[in-house]
Amino acid sequence: MTSPLNIPGIGEIPDHSGMLPLEECSDGIFTVGQDGVVSITATGDRKVEFIAFEDRTLAYVKSAMGYPAYYPVRAAEPEQPIEVVLMDLDGTSVRSEHFWTWIIEQTVARLLADSKFELAAEDEPYVSGHSVSEHLQHCIEKYCPDRTVEEAREHYFQITRREMAEILSGRGRADAFVPSPGLKEFLMRLKEEKVKIGLVTSGLYEKAWPEIVAVFRTVGMGDPKDFYDAIITAGFQPGQGQAGTLGELSPKPHPWLYAEIARVGLGLDPGRRAKVVGLEDSGAGVVAIRLAGFAAIGIEGGNIEASGVGPLIYRKCKDLADALDVILGE
Repeated sequence: MTSPLNIPGIGEIPDHSGMLPLEECSDGIFTVGQDGVVSITATGDRKVEFIAFEDRTLAYVKSAMGYPAYYPVRAAEPEQPIEVVLMDLDGTSVRSEHFWTWIIEQTVARLLADSKFELAAEDEPYVSGHSVSEHLQHCIEKYCPDRTVEEAREHYFQITRREMAEILSGRGRADAFVPSPGLKEFLMRLKEEKVKIGLVTSGLYEKAWPEIVAVFRTVGMGDPKDFYDAIITAGFQPGQGQAGTLGELSPKPHPWLYAEIARVGLGLDPGRRAKVVGLEDSGAGVVAIRLAGFAAIGIEGGNIEASGVGPLIYRKCKDLADALDVILGE
């Protein structure tokens, strides 16, 4: 009987975790049994590969846009009392993934000139949790390889602007942005306990901000800027003569959105990482939290299981109320 695989910084990888053993890193730099490499293990969606040595681990984050990167993997065990909660927007704070997936579906339908086009169930891990460009690149490679991500982005933002204008005018899809069950109670309790709250999204500002505002209106909480201690988005769509995004090339599962909101947005010294937890419902988000050095709480209902990142989660919770008990140590 073989011993369970143990990855430094992550821990024991149970059987049937969804993670996949590899003999070689996909860029060809590392091979098991060479240069001190003990094992190489990919997440179930193959977006991230963990290169394990005897005493350390590197995470290789692949990129559909051609800019992969390596990061060290640190152990992440939270310490009570928790002082900072960083939480995802789509799927964690707001039930909106179905809407944004529909926008991607409509974009591909335009590229194919096929109004009846539908994404397949197996596309789910690749069209949520990452950047717009990553989502669209996946669809182009699979469904219309003769088109470009630049063409797709043009269609995507035309459709998005039209739909957002309809929603803000009261004529759009009523089910587009629905607060996650217990969102208001969760946020208000954290405020009562003087826990700082940061909102983190891989979405560009022009799509994320109306979503946040709409949800706060629904739950009667006023202006989000007056409530959250910090908010970070992937930036803005670039145009001629305009500064554009950073997050399209460094989205989740890269750590930068979570690292920046903690260090720059909230002024958190890296030595206090154990006082921070992140909440996510996507595999990409869980990896981003962990690579930023924080413990990750997984919320059911997203693609965490399909992405095969279970071993990276500190605790899996069915909803925000469950997560609140973990955060407050109750």
